Amino acid sequence: MNAADLHTLTGAYVLHALAPDERAEFERHLLICPACAQEVRELAATVGKLGLAVAVTPPPALKHHVLRRISAERQEPPRVPGARRGGARRGRGLSRFVLAACLAAAVSFGGVAAWQHQEAREAREDARASQRQAAELASVLAAPDARVSGTKLPEGARGTVVVSQSRNKAAFLTSGLPKPPPGKVYQLWFDDGGKMRPAGLMDPAVTDNALLMDGPVDSAAGMGLTLEPAGGSAEPTTDPLALMRFST
Repeated sequence: MNAADLHTLTGAYVLHALAPDERAEFERHLLICPACAQEVRELAATVGKLGLAVAVTPPPALKHHVLRRISAERQEPPRVPGARRGGARRGRGLSRFVLAACLAAAVSFGGVAAWQHQEAREAREDARASQRQAAELASVLAAPDARVSGTKLPEGARGTVVVSQSRNKAAFLTSGLPKPPPGKVYQLWFDDGGKMRPAGLMDPAVTDNALLMDGPVDSAAGMGLTLEPAGGSAEPTTDPLALMRFST
């Protein structure tokens, strides 16, 4: 791609609409082209401000429509010292206006690719966090020093806690646990000598759980399970449904 073509990619770059190889080449270009770097900063700031002002569900075809319009609209290269002025300057002003209009339209409907990129990044981060938690759960269950305790739960359900002191973590497993009432959630607790410490919330839609308890075991000698308002509580607000001592 020649230098003249690179100058036209500021809008597509801000919209995260470049292919990976084009994006890498354009980012190298930004290091040596202050004019393009400034334009990218200005367009990105505009997109951010407009995005904060609206929150509307976009039509599914809007992103493709906007990107198609941008790709079809010719942008003049940025003005550099010694370059001719006049017609080229007027053309650049027009293309910037059209590009800004496209950006504003995209943002006003919540369909800017930058927003979708952020959503995708957050989804990837959530997936990586889930993978890390699953790996840590597996390491606790398979730990050589894992100690297992079990108890009965309401309506014939069963609960099992697995503790690994070497990993300073505990896992809690349930089978057949009834779903909590609307607006309620099951909450786990570490028992620190009679003082309950929050250890995570259970998924109210799942009856068979296997989850890593939040926080370290430390000096906890057992755990508890209570029914709490949705979102959980800082300390138990109901009598425990179960209390379990950790096996030693």
